[in-house]
Amino acid sequence: MEEKNISLPILTIESGDIVEETYDKKEKIWHQIQNAYMSKRMLSGVLSGVENTENGSIAVVYYKDFRIVIPVDEMMLNLSDNSGYGDLKTRQLRILNHMLGCELDFIILGLDNKEKSVVASRKKAMEMKRKKFFLSEENPMITKNRIVQARIIAVAEKVVRIEVFGVECSVPAKNLSWEWIGDAREKFFVGDVVLVHITNIEINSETDIHIEADMKSITKNEVLEKLERCKIQGKYSGKITDIYKGIIFIKLDIGVNAIAHTCTDRRIPGKHDDITFVVNRLDKENGVAVGIITRIIRQNI
Repeated sequence: MEEKNISLPILTIESGDIVEETYDKKEKIWHQIQNAYMSKRMLSGVLSGVENTENGSIAVVYYKDFRIVIPVDEMMLNLSDNSGYGDLKTRQLRILNHMLGCELDFIILGLDNKEKSVVASRKKAMEMKRKKFFLSEENPMITKNRIVQARIIAVAEKVVRIEVFGVECSVPAKNLSWEWIGDAREKFFVGDVVLVHITNIEINSETDIHIEADMKSITKNEVLEKLERCKIQGKYSGKITDIYKGIIFIKLDIGVNAIAHTCTDRRIPGKHDDITFVVNRLDKENGVAVGIITRIIRQNI
């Protein structure tokens, strides 16, 4: 019996491509990790888990199938913007849980070649990006009114949390779209990359940088154009996006923003209810249709 020639690479069907064996591939990736550690170069990975250990909570990031551990103290979590309730650990875990699935940068603090284990810091990577993009004395790359890419790191009903080259900020629903948004989680997702307009930058120190950003100003405002779709006394379906001080805010299914002060249905309208709406007048100055809710099609209970 002839011996198999195991020294030759695997030949694939298409174009004679060569398949890289799993062992060789993992060794090459580990070599990349070693080089990044020695050169203090940033790497990126997806936040895939949150775990509790004897030494405290950790974030688990995967870089090309290699598990990277980031202690919670090295995650640079902005507790001031997410004060919420509970003790420090509870608040940290809540923020991390909301961030699951986001892409983040990290710098390796240490590794074990035998166990192939890695400990890293997001904080160090964030500080490095801040110095490069915000704190350059000659020509900072990010300035007020610049349009930049940002990573979505968390999404709640009325706010999207983004990371802009080492600085985090929250974008409220009113600054996400010209059309009213009932639930940002239906349109924006953790891990997405979006374009944002930097509207304000406040730099107090290397560790104290605040920015404000919005997304709607870089998109075309079609509010007035869409308002023309409405006709006086026309009846349209829509969804309640919010209720504030007796004013009911509605996004009509034809793409028009609308407000109502009255509901003729015997039931009390609530957020996210599907309704029918009759137009009484068009407020072109504010770009909204004004009218009444005639029926609640389906309640969001």
